[in-house]
Amino acid sequence: MYNLKKFNAIFILLTLFIITLVGCAKEAPQTQEKKQETPAPQKAAEVSYPAGRIYTADEDGNTVSVIDTTENKVVKSVEVKSMPHNVQISPNGKEVWVAVVQPGMEAMSGMEHGATGMAGQVWVIDTSTNEVTQKITIGNGPAHVILTPDGKEAYVTNGVDNNVSVIDTATYKVKSTVQVGMGPHGLRPSPDGKVVAVANLKEDTVSVIDTTTKKVTQVKVGNKPAQVAFDPDGKQLYVSLTAENAVAMVDTGTWKKTMTIPVGKVPIQLFVTPDNKYVYVANQGTKEDPDNRVSVIDVQKMAVVKTLETGKGAHGVVVSPDGKFAYITNIYENTVSVIDTNKNEVVKNIQVGKGPNGITFKKQ
Repeated sequence: MYNLKKFNAIFILLTLFIITLVGCAKEAPQTQEKKQETPAPQKAAEVSYPAGRIYTADEDGNTVSVIDTTENKVVKSVEVKSMPHNVQISPNGKEVWVAVVQPGMEAMSGMEHGATGMAGQVWVIDTSTNEVTQKITIGNGPAHVILTPDGKEAYVTNGVDNNVSVIDTATYKVKSTVQVGMGPHGLRPSPDGKVVAVANLKEDTVSVIDTTTKKVTQVKVGNKPAQVAFDPDGKQLYVSLTAENAVAMVDTGTWKKTMTIPVGKVPIQLFVTPDNKYVYVANQGTKEDPDNRVSVIDVQKMAVVKTLETGKGAHGVVVSPDGKFAYITNIYENTVSVIDTNKNEVVKNIQVGKGPNGITFKKQ
C-alpha cells in the first residue's frame, strides 16, 4: 500500500513537471527568426554604343559637327564658312561630302524647307584629318549630296536649276548634268547602285535616274516630296510627303505608288533599318509650328507603331550600320537625339552646332 502511494506521488510529480515544461515552451518568446536574404542591388545595364563618327550639317552655324558615337559628344567642329545643308559619308569612309552655298553669295527667294537659292558648291572633308580638301562648283540652290555604292560618282540636287550635278569622284569634276523635276531636294541611290531616286519638292514626283544612261523616269508619289529611302533589298521606296503629313510607298518593280501611311507634321528625312524592320521618319513641322516627333513605321504592319519625342524640328535621320541606333537632328534645338531601336526609346541628346540639318554615319 505504501509503495502504491509512493508510486502515485512520483507519477503526479512527473506529470506536473512535464506540463510545466510544455507550458514554458509555449510561452517562451521566439528569439531567433528566419533570416531574410536581401538581394544584391542589380547594376543598370550599360548601353553599348557603336564605334564610329557622326557628321551633321549645321546650316545656321556654318559648321559640320563631328560626333564620337561611343562617347556621344562632339569632338570637332569643322568650319565651312557657308551654309551646309546636307552631308554624306563616302562608301570607303575616307571622305565626307557637304552640299553648301558659295561664300559671299546673295540668297534668292522662293525656296522652301530651308534649301537655299544661292549658287552652290560641294566641299569634301578628309575624315582622317577633318580638313576640307576639295571645293567643287555646282548649280544653284544645292540641297543634298549622295555617292553611288561603288563610290565612283556623287550626285547633287540643284533646287533652283531643277537638275542634278553628277561628279566624278576620282577627278572631283562635274561630268554631267541631269534635268529632273521642279525643286529637286533629297535623293538616295538604290542598294545595287543602278538608279538614283530624287524627290522633287515643288511638285508631286520622284525622278528616277538610271546611273548608266542618265535617263530619267518620273514617278507620281504625292504632294511636295522631300526625301526618299530604299529598303535594304531595293524592292520598296519610301517617300516623305511634306504637304500631306504622310509617307508614300512605291513598288520599284513597277515604279507605282502602292499606299500612303499617315505620320507627323511635315515629315522630312526617313531611313530604313538594315534588317528591314522599321522606317524612322523625322517630323519637322514648321518654324512657327514645329513638330518634335519621330514616327516609327513597322514594315510588316505598314503602320506607325510608335511615336517618339526627340527635339523641336526633327529633320535628319541616319541609322547605324548595325541597326541598333537611329540618330535624329533637331534643327530648332541644335541637338541630335539617339534612339535605341530595340526599345524604341530616346536614350541621349547631344548638343551640336546651330541648325543641324543633314546627318551621316561613318563606321569605325
